[in-house]
Amino acid sequence: MQFTRTTIPDVVICEPKVHGDDRGYFVETFRADMLEAFLGYKISFCQDNESKSSRGVLRGLHYQLHPAAQTKLVRVIQGRVLDVAVDIRKGSPTFGQHVAVELSADNKKQMLVPRGFAHGFVVLEDDTIFAYKVDNYYSPENDRGIAFNDEALDIDWIVAKEELLLSEKDKVQPKLSDSNDIFEYGVSYYE
Repeated sequence: MQFTRTTIPDVVICEPKVHGDDRGYFVETFRADMLEAFLGYKISFCQDNESKSSRGVLRGLHYQLHPAAQTKLVRVIQGRVLDVAVDIRKGSPTFGQHVAVELSADNKKQMLVPRGFAHGFVVLEDDTIFAYKVDNYYSPENDRGIAFNDEALDIDWIVAKEELLLSEKDKVQPKLSDSNDIFEYGVSYYE
């Protein structure tokens, strides 16, 4: 498995080695020992999530507050998405910046989104299956979000705005500058 730091070094792209032949393929999608050695800290994933969506569905930008903050390891099982992580750690040198990576069933790339980041994705193909691990359980009272179309974030979602399909919740999320519920840079949100 190969790990690559992105332009925001805490966000990591994980690329598993695919072993394929005329019968199909085999791939290890997660190795705790290798990921932890690369990161320099332990991760204990406790919940797996999966969604199936049509082209144009945009989910995000979501995060959970401490003590329910989550690290996510996200991947696509079928189809394609543009996956986005936004640094929402006040005081960070990359505060308000984002990483956007295409994840697909074909490229098998995964993105590690650490605590202190908002996460979202837009679906680029019908019948896309998106899966991810989290290291903390879902907590409705700590659930928060940032507006996907916040001009200050300057995210190119690739799909035309009139084609986007959003939940009612995601249509009314605050801009990053209007959100008081974010993280502090330099504070460890890991126990």
